Amino acid sequence: MHTHHRQTRKAVIPAAGLGTRFLPATKATPKEMLPVVDRPAIEYVVAEAVRSGLDDVLMVTGRNKRALEDHFDRAYELEHLLELKGDSGKLSQVRESSELADVHYVRQGNPLGLGHAVLCAEPHVGDSPFAVLLGDDLIDERDPLLARMLEVQEQRGGSVVALMEVEDDRTHLYGCAAVAPLDDEAGDVLAVTDLVEKPEPGTAPSNLAVIGRYVLAPEIFDVLRETPPGRGGEIQLTDALRQLALDPALGGPVHAVVFSGRRYDTGDRGDYLRTVVRLACEREDLGPEFRTWLVDFVKEEGIL
Repeated sequence: MHTHHRQTRKAVIPAAGLGTRFLPATKATPKEMLPVVDRPAIEYVVAEAVRSGLDDVLMVTGRNKRALEDHFDRAYELEHLLELKGDSGKLSQVRESSELADVHYVRQGNPLGLGHAVLCAEPHVGDSPFAVLLGDDLIDERDPLLARMLEVQEQRGGSVVALMEVEDDRTHLYGCAAVAPLDDEAGDVLAVTDLVEKPEPGTAPSNLAVIGRYVLAPEIFDVLRETPPGRGGEIQLTDALRQLALDPALGGPVHAVVFSGRRYDTGDRGDYLRTVVRLACEREDLGPEFRTWLVDFVKEEGIL
């Protein structure tokens, strides 16, 4: 079944992970709520979906995720207090998160992997293509990756993944793609012919790694239901996409958009810190003063 004419309106954000790399901070706080400067990481991801035209957002959550729901809900007491104080700036910031999108929630129940989390979205998504955005990957708002992927899916049907070049010694950390050029020379778009989840060092089909943005044909649900647990005993989304790539008759082809823009990985502690520094430096309200301090700090520490 071709999915060209069915338009994508919904975004799914899996947010059921335990965030063990950030313990003890994530013992009682979802990792998606860790602040990147002064906004939780998840808010950047929801804002990206909305900018791309997807204002119906489903979060797939687990236990300990109440804070996520509270963040995107109205905070009447806080709003009332800020109104009394006449602090309209803070008031609009507080309201922004609750007015950003139409956010829904479903519990994953058992943490059986990303593929299972996506499968939990089926009742909400139905039979239209949909986007999946992983909260660990923040894409700079100046680089409209998701909008481009939605465009490719609408033109070509099937599913679309985002790929990014990584160093050869890092391919084992990602799902990697075997790709082929398209006949019509579509620049940043390639055909995906195979996918390997976290290949053993030296065996990756390319140095093009899957990053956390997908636009999926609804046929992926049928494939996921038949996908046995893979690496780590989890149902891997990569394995299901591999089936679609190897047998397009199951639900259309798999294409890739090769991304060379700005991506911030907040799932790794070092990269998380670098992301905070980089985004703080670019803020008009914080950047000038923070950059000056940073230069002085680097000099004092004898780093340069």
